Amino acid sequence: MSKPFEYWIGSRYVRSRSNNSFVSLISAISMLGIAIAVMVLIVVMSVVNGFERELKDRLLAMTAHASIEGTEGILPGPQKLIATAKRNDRVKAVAPFVDGKGLLIFGKAISGVELHGVDPELESAVSGISSVMQDGALTDLAPGEFKIVLGIELAQALNATVGDKVTVTLAEGRVTPAGVMPRTKRFTVSGIYRVGMYEFDRRLAYINIADAQKLYRMQNAISGIRLAVDDVYQAPAIVREVALENGELVLISDWTRLHVNFFRSIQITKSILFVILLMVVAVAAFNIVSTLVMVVKDKQSDIAILRTIGAHPRSILKIFITQGSIVGIVGTLAGVALGILLALNLESVIAFLESAFGIKFLAADVYFISDLPSDLHYGDVAFIAVIALVLALLSTIYPATVAANTAPAEALRYD
Repeated sequence: MSKPFEYWIGSRYVRSRSNNSFVSLISAISMLGIAIAVMVLIVVMSVVNGFERELKDRLLAMTAHASIEGTEGILPGPQKLIATAKRNDRVKAVAPFVDGKGLLIFGKAISGVELHGVDPELESAVSGISSVMQDGALTDLAPGEFKIVLGIELAQALNATVGDKVTVTLAEGRVTPAGVMPRTKRFTVSGIYRVGMYEFDRRLAYINIADAQKLYRMQNAISGIRLAVDDVYQAPAIVREVALENGELVLISDWTRLHVNFFRSIQITKSILFVILLMVVAVAAFNIVSTLVMVVKDKQSDIAILRTIGAHPRSILKIFITQGSIVGIVGTLAGVALGILLALNLESVIAFLESAFGIKFLAADVYFISDLPSDLHYGDVAFIAVIALVLALLSTIYPATVAANTAPAEALRYD
């Protein structure tokens, strides 16, 4: 089946090899501009998605999917709540915890700390703390031995290492004949973790839950329980379901609420970057306008001849829309291919550039990651491609309309 002559002429203008190769050159430049703009937008969106993924993974390494706490910070008789949570088919693991605050003292160094009392075996099932241990193991926190695991930033601030004995001082004091004296307890540093986020590495320390209960005089009570669920994105609904089934007044939370500001800032950044880079795509797409305007000017005599032999203005319109569409489609497809290829291999490309030029894009001591992450979402790729194509097609309308309205007599007056 033969193609319409409008398509044949329009495609021929794109790859023109006549003496005036300027038409082909500016068409190629327009394609390249769209391709680069689409590629950059895909890569940047992939990097932002990569940062979001890394942030989520690191947060979930230190926080459970959801938690249930007592209204006054104490949950007496937690056995009923733990049993209720374990009966839920969507809950994979349950771990009790005791939270408290204090001061850590080692030598002349002193630092505030949030103490997290955990059962080492159960905690490993609800969080990834065991996977980020740099020294020692979480299971070293045996009950009654008063051992403590510090974040790397906190350990460096205290200048403490594994085996050192640090003093934990609580604000709650004990009454003595000499007055109210602060309660203190010596702990042995048994491990150091590094999650890569200053917020955790600097302020959070782990101890055994039995030691925490003795330290804070909670007897058999706990602060709450932490849950690991089968679908992290359904954590808000699952923890609410468990709390309602339990039937007692409790406080519920989940990983999206605890760190909502992190994810909200990433989403805002992603939206802003998308709009800004979309303008770059728009500029590249609207280069087609100038390309086709110059083509129309260059092909005035061709248009006049076609009109003279009976071509309808609508056919002239289709010719130049075809030419602009080919430029937009080829440029967009090339940009999509290059963007996907670069996004999938970005870490390798960055590593090569760092090795070749002796530079470091992300300093590990400044940022919470040292590699530039990339997480390609094909939904984003499709959305970007559609927008680029729409902008490219819209750019063809004005110059094609000008060509269709060209009067043959005026075009051939000086020929």
